[in-house]
Amino acid sequence: MSQSSASSAWQKIRDMPWTAGLELRRRLTWPLVRAQFAWHGIEWGADWKIFGRPIIQRHRGSRIALGDGLYLRSWPRSNPLSPNHPVVLSTRNADASIDIGDDCGFTGTILVAGNRIEIGDRVQVGGNASIVDTDFHPLVPEVRWENFNAGATAPIVIEDDVFVGMEALILKNVTVGEGAVVGAGSVVTQDVPPRTVVAGNPATVVREL
Repeated sequence: MSQSSASSAWQKIRDMPWTAGLELRRRLTWPLVRAQFAWHGIEWGADWKIFGRPIIQRHRGSRIALGDGLYLRSWPRSNPLSPNHPVVLSTRNADASIDIGDDCGFTGTILVAGNRIEIGDRVQVGGNASIVDTDFHPLVPEVRWENFNAGATAPIVIEDDVFVGMEALILKNVTVGEGAVVGAGSVVTQDVPPRTVVAGNPATVVREL
């Protein structure tokens, strides 16, 4: 570590003393977290910071690929928004995939793919948001009788530099354009144009950036 880096680290500890204990805990749990990812067949990336074990449910035929510079925050004390559950990475069948680019961060985020979730670089997702590309269960009762888990699926694409606010919900068959912002608590059911802010339920454009 260079002298300037060391000085910056000590300054952070002086200003935010709780980060020292958090970093120590992260380092102590690193072997267990690393083993968890290996067990699920997920390749470990460079410069990852994993604060607490996520919930991983990877169908053995599916793919979960995570880029370098990843932050996953599952411990309540790891973020002022205090995630109320761990990050979830779940693929529901052999054809499903979750692909996440570089320098992305997720706090208590739920990602469930029955089809495909594709996330670009430098995407940040606020506390307890959900990105789910499946309905899980069919809407028509008769179809549920035949197969309770045969809900419709369609891909979700989140392009580079998107920010998703806390408690937001992004549903199937949606593309969130580059540089867009999804407001806190929004329910996104249709495409979000690049460089716009959407909010509400259902989410609509409230301004351009």
